[in-house]
Amino acid sequence: QVQLVESGGGLVQPGGSLRLSCAASGSIRSIDVMGWYRQAPGKQRELVAVVSSGGTIGYADFVKGRFTISRNNAKNMVYLQMNSLKPEDTAAYYCNARSSTRGYWGQGTQVTVSS
Repeated sequence: QVQLVESGGGLVQPGGSLRLSCAASGSIRSIDVMGWYRQAPGKQRELVAVVSSGGTIGYADFVKGRFTISRNNAKNMVYLQMNSLKPEDTAAYYCNARSSTRGYWGQGTQVTVSS
């Protein structure tokens, strides 16, 4: 089992920044890919960014140039630096971890972009 705990969400004005953190614990040796997804009310959960244990990174087109994912394997942490936030970025953000056999989710952290 793997436990994921997110932090860092909140209310921010358009154009502002937030940094999300995700702490992993448990059977973390089995984990390869970690990433961030988001889900807005009435919408499906969607990929934001992922990073493999080897450092390969992928982003959704809608965050390229604005968000940066990073991972600290020694601390079992993954981060999402979000800059130039837009109202449409408002959603619950979820940390995800995947092994070869299954995926794990955190409880989510709310990000609200509003003036």
